[in-house]
Amino acid sequence: MTSASAPMTSSASVTTTSAFWERLWRTAGIQFVGFFIVTSVIYGYQPGVGASADALTAFYGGDRTRILIAATLSGLNVLNLMWFAAALRTALADAGQHGWGAATIASSAAFGALFFLEIILSAALAYSIAGSGNNALTSGMNDLVWACVVLSSFPRAMFIMAGTFGLWRAALISNALFAAGVAALVLVLLGGTTWMSEGFWTPASAYSRFVSPIIGLVWILVVSRVLLSRIPARAGW
Repeated sequence: MTSASAPMTSSASVTTTSAFWERLWRTAGIQFVGFFIVTSVIYGYQPGVGASADALTAFYGGDRTRILIAATLSGLNVLNLMWFAAALRTALADAGQHGWGAATIASSAAFGALFFLEIILSAALAYSIAGSGNNALTSGMNDLVWACVVLSSFPRAMFIMAGTFGLWRAALISNALFAAGVAALVLVLLGGTTWMSEGFWTPASAYSRFVSPIIGLVWILVVSRVLLSRIPARAGW
């Protein structure tokens, strides 16, 4: 009886250790990337700025269920972003970089707020607004979603900057990774200038849709790897 219950006791004790929880929160960045990709596939290809009424109705009305499912999963994914930022902030604070750690919390909160607003607008359009027949309101809210995407470039860039500079100042990443982080910072920051009315530099262009988000996701994966492999666990969780 004692030997049979021993494995269960051992398994239960693992989940109560601070190391288990810290490792779990440090993987939140990887979870965020995975959920983001899945929800993007489910959500589909959103019409761009100034799209026709027929295109908007077809997307928000025809794909209503998919959009609402993606909105639910995206809302949960905001939690992964917050936990990743908290884990990064804790690692930076332990390394003596309290200022950069505070900057990660502030920037991730700003990005999370804009990301959540995008989710709210898309869900509202799919739930009832697009089907109300008010084409002007539908078009305006669709354009507002893209404006949020563009403006989110600034807190995303600050998040990358805070994490990159903080880890580098703490000697937790190499000069090569630091240079790559600075390049990612600049490229994501450029996404905040995509206000052209047509061409490659519009709010709904390939740069805003794919290039800028992919750069941010790759950076999160790299930093998650650093948190998991190079920084020892602490007892504060």
